[in-house]
Amino acid sequence: MPRPPGRRRRPAGRVPPREPAAQVASLLAILDAAYDHPSWHGPNLRGSLRGLSLADAAWRPASTRHNIWELVVHAAYWKYIGTRRLTGAPRGSFVYKGSNWFTRPETMTAAAWRTELAVLEAAHQELRAAVAALDPKQLLERPAGSQVSTFALITGVAAHDVYHAGQIQLLKRLSRDHIRRG
Repeated sequence: MPRPPGRRRRPAGRVPPREPAAQVASLLAILDAAYDHPSWHGPNLRGSLRGLSLADAAWRPASTRHNIWELVVHAAYWKYIGTRRLTGAPRGSFVYKGSNWFTRPETMTAAAWRTELAVLEAAHQELRAAVAALDPKQLLERPAGSQVSTFALITGVAAHDVYHAGQIQLLKRLSRDHIRRG
């Protein structure tokens, strides 16, 4: 569909015009809606984990596929990466060694699951604090180690949460159908 004459497409990652303080507040609201505040799109990341059984969290659709447990740690890791890029924290300071995907043990305990949920929560709160501390002028800048603007980095972390919330919803359904079929 052609654009009306005189209207140009805003380049990806550009900050829409607003009052500077409102931009940071809006980004915090976006992060929260994707993670644990009410949102129009259905379950957010924390909502998708509510009431999850250990069997559902540990279930794999195939031996080479990730389970919900691994998705939780993966989401925490990318929140950590966002925080690290915004704050300049040193590499290798994530709670677990490695990067991106972290294979979890085959046997899950309730204590281990609570620990992973706490890691995710801590990563979210650290990211929120880093975003809240931003000077709105930084939103168009690229943080060290990033190929995108601060604005795009933050909205990308939020989109990442929503993406994996959808995967978790699907895995829960597949797991429960698989367990029922026995």
